[in-house]
Amino acid sequence: MTNPAGSFIWYELMTTDPDAASAFYGDVVGWQVTAEGPQAPQGIEYRHIIRSDGGSAGGMLALTDEMLAGGARPGWFGYIHTPDLDATVEAIVADGGGVMMPKMTIAVGSFALVTDPQGVPFYAMTPVPPAHDPDATSDVFSVDRPQTVRWNELVTPDDDAALAFYSRHFGWTQEGAMPMGHMGDYRFLQADGIGIGAVMKKPDSMPVGGWTFYFGVDDIDRAVSTARAGGGNVMGEPNQIPGGEWSVHAFDPQGAFFGLVGPRLEPAQAD
Repeated sequence: MTNPAGSFIWYELMTTDPDAASAFYGDVVGWQVTAEGPQAPQGIEYRHIIRSDGGSAGGMLALTDEMLAGGARPGWFGYIHTPDLDATVEAIVADGGGVMMPKMTIAVGSFALVTDPQGVPFYAMTPVPPAHDPDATSDVFSVDRPQTVRWNELVTPDDDAALAFYSRHFGWTQEGAMPMGHMGDYRFLQADGIGIGAVMKKPDSMPVGGWTFYFGVDDIDRAVSTARAGGGNVMGEPNQIPGGEWSVHAFDPQGAFFGLVGPRLEPAQAD
């Protein structure tokens, strides 16, 4: 793929109920999810998340009883592009990270589920473009389009160490910050010069750190109302962010954590 190294090139929902999750995110974000996805290795059910424009938004993996018994729980995961998976995994382990799932190779590429030195999981992936489109580019992330991931937020016990880690292994840079009082600075991240998200120190009130992915929506109030009606747990009310849009955190009905970001539309005026 032509995405620069260090790009987020895929997002994946692990869930206990693909049918319910498909309906929930279809209503909230506007996605369509393939009713019967291709079989992943070891017979695992895998579905494809599709945007209204026909592009990909990521994938959905059905958690098996065996996975749940091993400690897996519903959640969203991001895949970071690396041109050499073997070398990247070796370097991550040498740098204090870990491997939760060793390298696996399928038609679309090789990937491994790893952790940074603070224990936060993510996938590293070396993709293989389709034979008919060797210059294919993943567009599951964008800075401004609905139904894509628009922001990648890392909350971590050691933000300085995390910044150094992702910079060493994926070439990210850090420019700009927003002060958050006693919580420290909310520091912005760039990959190949594009603002991809931010990192902040984990507050004591949070049990663990992790990545949060913010899905673009057309109307934040509509999305929040729909999420609540669909059984989601929305954390408070939307907050306005720099640039004028609004964001909010939520859990889906199966317990996966995510964010929403989008405009607040003016109510229609009565005649």
